[in-house]
Amino acid sequence: MIILGLDPGLGTTGWGLIRSEGSRLQHLGNGRFKTVASEPLAQRLSYLDSQLAALLADHPPDTAAMEEVFVNENPQSTLKLAHARGVLLAGLARHGLQVGEYASRLVKKALVGTGAAEKVQVQAMVSRLLPGVKIDGPDAADALAVAVCHAHHAASASNLRSR
Repeated sequence: MIILGLDPGLGTTGWGLIRSEGSRLQHLGNGRFKTVASEPLAQRLSYLDSQLAALLADHPPDTAAMEEVFVNENPQSTLKLAHARGVLLAGLARHGLQVGEYASRLVKKALVGTGAAEKVQVQAMVSRLLPGVKIDGPDAADALAVAVCHAHHAASASNLRSR
């Protein structure tokens, strides 16, 4: 199963593609969609949509996973994140993909063992689980972490169904 993980953001959205076969994971790619902060919101959202569509056309996944919205101290930041997340969810749905949604703390716990893990710890665990991976920044690392979390949850669900 090929899984696309997304770490949504209006300024930078990280993405990561992995293949999951049982307990084996393989890195397929990762990167970032970066928008220009000086452009109007509608153009930035349109850019995210077109970049996601291009990624899905080049590397069609079987499923997708995304971090849930977390509430920032700044309500404007939360709204911008929600806008970006909405565009990405709509784009995934348009391509017929099911989307697993995970809280940041759950992703950290699935990879590191604690929901309070630091970004450095998550990035180190992603590198350990996907040997030889060259990570395109912290947003891409978070996206790969979401994909790995989804793979672990899918494998656990599959094991429970087969019992």
